[in-house]
Amino acid sequence: MRKLLFILTIVSMLVFAVPGVQAQNNDGKAQTEQVDNQDQPKEFHQILKKRFVEGGPLFMGIVLITLILGLAIAIERIIYLYLADTNTRKLLAKVEAAMQEGGVEQALEVLKNERGPVASIFYQGLLRMAEGEGLEAAEKAVIAYGNVQVGQLEKNVSWLALFIALAPMFGFMGTVIGMIDAFDQIEQAGDMNPSLVARGIKIALLTTVFGLIVAIILQIFYNFIIAKIDKIVNKMEDASISLIDIMARYAK
Repeated sequence: MRKLLFILTIVSMLVFAVPGVQAQNNDGKAQTEQVDNQDQPKEFHQILKKRFVEGGPLFMGIVLITLILGLAIAIERIIYLYLADTNTRKLLAKVEAAMQEGGVEQALEVLKNERGPVASIFYQGLLRMAEGEGLEAAEKAVIAYGNVQVGQLEKNVSWLALFIALAPMFGFMGTVIGMIDAFDQIEQAGDMNPSLVARGIKIALLTTVFGLIVAIILQIFYNFIIAKIDKIVNKMEDASISLIDIMARYAK
């Protein structure tokens, strides 16, 4: 439910962020002058919206949906990863100090108030020691729960990769259909008139451009997310090794 609300929020932001353009109809020379004034240098988002409308509703709409869903997943993952990032050195120092003062039980109490995957991994390992299962069981718990946490970090990233692949594919499909439409116009007219094929060719080019733009945007987010995941995983692995060393010293 929360993810659905989050996606709807992103959709609303993207919809209402684009200002509406209202068509005005006047007669004679006044209308021509007004159109000419509107053709003066426009802002980027106005040009983008105009080209988007010219590209046709079907494939451009599909490309827009892939962008919205991809951005929703990317933003959700970025927020999650930033919340999951932890100062592992500080956390290790707290755990070690707690174990020296009050043993494993006090260290567990410290970890209950900490957030992030590293604290969860520490808690599972120390819980095995508190239950008397020994250092080997604690080490296995750290490794197993570490794999679980890595899976949580990578959740939904595969969907983002899918949208990166789909956006240019839909763009190219629009290109092919646009070219087919252009050749149909030529066949029906029996004449190679540029005005007949201009619309089909324009749709073909616009769908390709927008599909590639969406793929580029999502690819940047994807690479950032993967780099962030790798950084957190490396910190998790280093912290887990340090925790096992601390537990080994305490077990002696």
